[in-house]
Amino acid sequence: MKKVTNACIGGRSFTLDEDAYGRLSAYLEHFRARLTVPELQKGEVMDEIEGRIAELFYQEVGDGARVVSLQLVEKVISTLGMPDGSAETGTAGASFSGKATESATTAKKLFRDKDEKRLGGVCSGLSWYFDLDVTLIRVLMLVALICGTAGFWVYVILWIAIPAADTPARKCEMRGIPATAENMARFARSTGSTDGYKK
Repeated sequence: MKKVTNACIGGRSFTLDEDAYGRLSAYLEHFRARLTVPELQKGEVMDEIEGRIAELFYQEVGDGARVVSLQLVEKVISTLGMPDGSAETGTAGASFSGKATESATTAKKLFRDKDEKRLGGVCSGLSWYFDLDVTLIRVLMLVALICGTAGFWVYVILWIAIPAADTPARKCEMRGIPATAENMARFARSTGSTDGYKK
């Protein structure tokens, strides 16, 4: 009979078996040691990675009484990888790189781009979502504004309705790239850089 542990991960409560808890703890310590962001930002990045782990766990176990197993933890670790894209060795000695290729894509989600904004980030967010040049979107919004007040109200409604890409995971989703540890580390707030993911 295995022991189980209740743990709060990313603000959600999960029950993990003893092996899974030990493996996840070791992974998070190893992850923190490999972060290349300034010390003040490490807490923010760790909160973001824990939130992503919680999302992946929730997709598998939901709200039920199922216990998070070592296999699920290994699957999540292989999905996320390490912040520098290097390999992470599992308990069984298997190597999990988790490194997503640059061409790997996921479904894009619509967010306001706070990094490339001119006013509210609506046009920049729309340009990422529709894969269009941001200048074209801005010109279309300007034409809609000049043609009547409907353009103004459309922009204001979009500004209110579209959430901001204010976390590294959302910035990855906005660009259609996997929210792996390596990709999320690129969007840490302290760097102010998107490492080649600009429009």
